[in-house]
Amino acid sequence: MGIRTIGALLMMMMIIEVESSLHRVGGGKYNWKPDVNFSDWANHQRFYSGDWLYFGFDRTRHNILQVNKSSYEQCIDNDFIFNVTRGGRDVFQLLQPKPYYFICGRGYCLKGMKLSVNVLPQPPPSTSTVPIIPASTANTLIIDSDAFTAIATTILTVFIFKALYFD
Repeated sequence: MGIRTIGALLMMMMIIEVESSLHRVGGGKYNWKPDVNFSDWANHQRFYSGDWLYFGFDRTRHNILQVNKSSYEQCIDNDFIFNVTRGGRDVFQLLQPKPYYFICGRGYCLKGMKLSVNVLPQPPPSTSTVPIIPASTANTLIIDSDAFTAIATTILTVFIFKALYFD
């Protein structure tokens, strides 16, 4: 790959508008804790497929479990779908447009540590086009949707990594 093509790719990566968002659960860096109104917070957010949830918490006291609606409503933590907990600064990607339910086990769900989010499909792409500068007048850079998704996902991963470990 020539220098001009690499330069064009770098310029394109700088101007790509990433469609996914990172939502800090509860509105802050370490807000997965009791006495936070997660329902109120979620009602003021708009979640789309592809978005990420960031949970910041004390991993020695709390956890994050993805559960079904019934377990969410009854705070049942022993039949979870997925244990999101990894290290206290954890992310979860909302891949499909559907409701998602999360609780904290260890009795904290009963103290309000639970979150329900309704994920919407991605809105249609905007009508604006991303200008791509060709490497030369004879060559045009064409990127298919799979490559675009891979590039956008890589960029988002870098931003999430930066937000988690360097902010």
